[in-house]
Amino acid sequence: MWADNSVFYQIYPLGFCGAPFENDGICVPRIRKVSEWIPHIKKLGANAVYFSPVFESDTHGYNTRDYTKIDCRLGTNEDFAQVCKQLHDAGIRIVLDGVFNHVGRGFFAFQDVIQKKWDSPYKDWFHISFDGNSNYNDGFWYEGWEGHYDLVKLNLQNDEVVSHIFHAIELWVREFHIDGLRLDVAYCLDEHFLRRLHDFCKSLNADFWLLGELLHGDYNRWVNDQMLDSCTNYECYKGLYSSFNSMNMFEIIHSLLRQFGPEQWTLYKGKHLLCFVDNHDVSRIATVLQNKRHLPVIYGLLFGMPGIPCVYYGSEWGEEADKSEGDPALRASFEAPVDNELSEWIGKLAAAHRESEALCSGSFRSVVLTNKQCIFERRTDAQRVLVAINADEDSYTAHFDAGCGMARDLITGNTHDFGGGSELPPYSVQYWEMER
Repeated sequence: MWADNSVFYQIYPLGFCGAPFENDGICVPRIRKVSEWIPHIKKLGANAVYFSPVFESDTHGYNTRDYTKIDCRLGTNEDFAQVCKQLHDAGIRIVLDGVFNHVGRGFFAFQDVIQKKWDSPYKDWFHISFDGNSNYNDGFWYEGWEGHYDLVKLNLQNDEVVSHIFHAIELWVREFHIDGLRLDVAYCLDEHFLRRLHDFCKSLNADFWLLGELLHGDYNRWVNDQMLDSCTNYECYKGLYSSFNSMNMFEIIHSLLRQFGPEQWTLYKGKHLLCFVDNHDVSRIATVLQNKRHLPVIYGLLFGMPGIPCVYYGSEWGEEADKSEGDPALRASFEAPVDNELSEWIGKLAAAHRESEALCSGSFRSVVLTNKQCIFERRTDAQRVLVAINADEDSYTAHFDAGCGMARDLITGNTHDFGGGSELPPYSVQYWEMER
């Protein structure tokens, strides 16, 4: 699919645009700010944008009030449609956050239940018991997502709920021409609903891409021909930063071999999972890494390993934020994008990734592995690339059978001679395209 050869840029719109946390009901076209960043997104090498929630909500976007209306704090549907057109005109695909497991207390159907109780025609849209009471003293109990009662869990086995969601998606495709959805907490969604969602979205557009937010477990349960096209690779997210902080490359390579290696039992061979070093839910990578000189190196590993790379806005220039300070700290507004050595480096990595068949779709095999260095092979029938990482402050000479004498570095364009071993400079990344 188109996403398999893409580089994503994630934007959390309410934070990115500097909207107030509480929905104040005032319509301000803040979403137009995205248009000003399109040259930066293209320079960064991204050709797809994943928007966190954009629809009318109580506060942070994941407590939806109205699936058919852009949050007034961001503007109107027309404002967002114009932004989407400008992104598409620039060759950038669009994926929206589909928050279908739960809604906010301000959602029209839940408000109707609060007012009418048993007499509400929407009482079966939720998981409700009139024998109990809620923390809000509603006169009935309801299920909230993981105990958060501002997030009212939808009954996705109810056909009216499913029809309401599908109507909204059809509107998003018609008005905004979106290319896919990222499904919030996909691991909580009813699996029959996911199958119906898959069939409905593919009927609208055979190339419509479905990404699920998954944490742990067997991703094959959700990523298959009947449900999702891809998922978030949280297993490797942890392995990425931990390998650098503990100076133990064995951790991330073990995960990659488990997921994509050459063995028969490999879990996800042929699948393209979304990989990242941070996002709107976790501390920024520049804060997490103990050695800041590892920052360009970890991105080199991200873009070289199997998967679809995704960069979170602001992290491309090394912005810091700690999860302990609260979610708003992770979702800051920046007056303008910053171009520096790190963002320029990520742009080079993105170009190398997108233009390389092996880096987008190739198999995975470990070639050299120490605590501080790793070299692995990405291969297709048409191309073979070796990704070399040195996380150490000292240079390292790797001795191995390269299978050829010369290679070209996809990042710099320089040629490399494998005679006498391969020296890896301190804190370095190489993508060697091997001679055939």
